[in-house]
Amino acid sequence: MDIKELEKLLELRGEPKFRLEQIKKAIFQDGVFSFAEISTISKGLREALDEEIKILSFVPKKVLQAQDGQSIKALLELTDGNLIETVLISPKPGFWSACISCQVGCAMGCRFCATGKIGFIRNLTAEEITDQILFWRQYIKKNLKFKIKNLKLTDIVFMGMGEPFQNWPEVRKSLKDLIDPKLFGFGSRNISVSTSGIGEGIENFGKEFPQINLAISLHFASDKKRSNFMPVNKKYNLENLKKALQKYFENSNRKVFIEYIMLDGINDSREDALELANFLKSVGKLQLLHVNLIRYNTTSENLKPSSGNATQKFRNYLLQNNINVTIRKSLGSEIQGACGQLAGK
Repeated sequence: MDIKELEKLLELRGEPKFRLEQIKKAIFQDGVFSFAEISTISKGLREALDEEIKILSFVPKKVLQAQDGQSIKALLELTDGNLIETVLISPKPGFWSACISCQVGCAMGCRFCATGKIGFIRNLTAEEITDQILFWRQYIKKNLKFKIKNLKLTDIVFMGMGEPFQNWPEVRKSLKDLIDPKLFGFGSRNISVSTSGIGEGIENFGKEFPQINLAISLHFASDKKRSNFMPVNKKYNLENLKKALQKYFENSNRKVFIEYIMLDGINDSREDALELANFLKSVGKLQLLHVNLIRYNTTSENLKPSSGNATQKFRNYLLQNNINVTIRKSLGSEIQGACGQLAGK
């Protein structure tokens, strides 16, 4: 929703200033589908706004819901014809998290990620980013409100398509809008931003949003392996990442989540676990570092997920080295909406 355009249209019509706040509440908090639904404004204004401005900056093309009812994926067509995906997941009954995209495609080129295979096409605007939340609020109101008791859209994760810190001006603006009590009104601690390890981005993020959660897509604690699977490591290697995290902790006392995809025979050995433990210990603030072990969701015929047994052993190695660790439940793979599977189709 383009608030500046809306404000301009209201001014041209000579509407009082409070009208903007009425409309913002209806759209951002009540989840209306169109201006025609806003009963607090005149019929003439409702009709004029419906003709002149769109609430969403894209058109939903396809929505898929997993049979277990715990994940829903939407394919969205932007005004220029490009496609993005966003996912709604329910980690526990009644609570939903929205996984949103910040770019069309991604320049990072991680070998285990379907988005990386697309390559970078363009950045999303802050409006296109936050409109994904408007879409899900509308979807919940229309499709889930009366099916699920006490339903809440509680959390937002920037873990969809794209690298947030390569689109920082627009991501920054979207974060400010999401935590604005007069707009979306989310708490800072209910939002997480994931990065593949852009050093200066981590530092800037810590300074500007010290209460918003940070997640690091690490996946390898060896520079050789990480560079092989994640080209970003050639510029932002593990030493650079360590220093960025140390500077981050100077501004924030929030827990950082270390994402680690388990790949069979590649990064799931005892030696890999010890390398990871040693790297985290070198960062310091061990009590604020938490590892999430994630089952690899197939995007390449050459890569396979680690077995459940190997994952449990890896977890135990980390625990023996005093590393906080969780085996994260994977949701959305049935609809190609799990970590690393978003491909805009």
